[in-house]
Amino acid sequence: MEIFLQLVVSGVALGMIYATIAFGYQLTFATSRTLNFGQGEALMLGAMVGLTLVLMGVPYLLMIPFVLLFGLAQGLVVERLAVRPAMRIKSEFGWIMATIALGIIFRNMAENIWGRDDLKFPSPVSEVPLQFGAVRVLPMEIFVVIGALAMMAAVEFFNRKSIYGKAVIATSNDRDAAGLMGINTNLMISLSYAMSSMTAAFAGILVAPVTLTGATMGSVLALKAFAVAIIGGLDSALGAIVGGLLLGVIETLTGFYIATGYKDVPGLVLLLIVLALKPAGLFGKTAIKKV
Repeated sequence: MEIFLQLVVSGVALGMIYATIAFGYQLTFATSRTLNFGQGEALMLGAMVGLTLVLMGVPYLLMIPFVLLFGLAQGLVVERLAVRPAMRIKSEFGWIMATIALGIIFRNMAENIWGRDDLKFPSPVSEVPLQFGAVRVLPMEIFVVIGALAMMAAVEFFNRKSIYGKAVIATSNDRDAAGLMGINTNLMISLSYAMSSMTAAFAGILVAPVTLTGATMGSVLALKAFAVAIIGGLDSALGAIVGGLLLGVIETLTGFYIATGYKDVPGLVLLLIVLALKPAGLFGKTAIKKV
């Protein structure tokens, strides 16, 4: 039981990273029905920029706002260069290849700037585990959970309380109607991409201290986060959290009790089951369209 609880704690921290990235997928899908398949590169760039600032002597907490601003700018670049042209010419799937291509470009740029070797990100908190009964928890794992929840809560607060956030929600509910009401829907889509990349960049500086930082660090994380978004529902913020926790805990339990080589299998099986029984996700809403 002690080992089980220890694995669950580790899985929760990992799952919250997945949830934060999946939350970014949900932001763009809500407004434009498109996804940024370069989210992994947004996470990686956030981690690399954060590492550079920390090595320059910037304290971790002061580094965070700079990384968030960088993530916002990077998301605007992705929307303007990859998504908007595809939407303008009404290419149904052009944005998929465009975001993937731009992600590859960002990864190659990172390899040329920071190199291909993985780097150690200094931990902003003590690396000595805390003892809670029989369970030992790393302070950084607590920081990851609190940070991920704080980021998602901040974005939700912005969407519900600010005029721009309400415009984003209006665009997600009905883009045509929002446009008729005078809302600049293109601007709202740009804003959703900016916030999506910002959350991914923040996830990068959360996960970097507990893993190695490199140009390829975001690829697997983004893929699993996409599975989380599908499991939870692409239009549900709560689904992103629940799906992330499910996948994170399942992975850690499988890696210990079965074999590390099989830790990815249960998550994929869960994805297939959800797609078969609830195609819109556990918390997703099935939309009925007239044709």
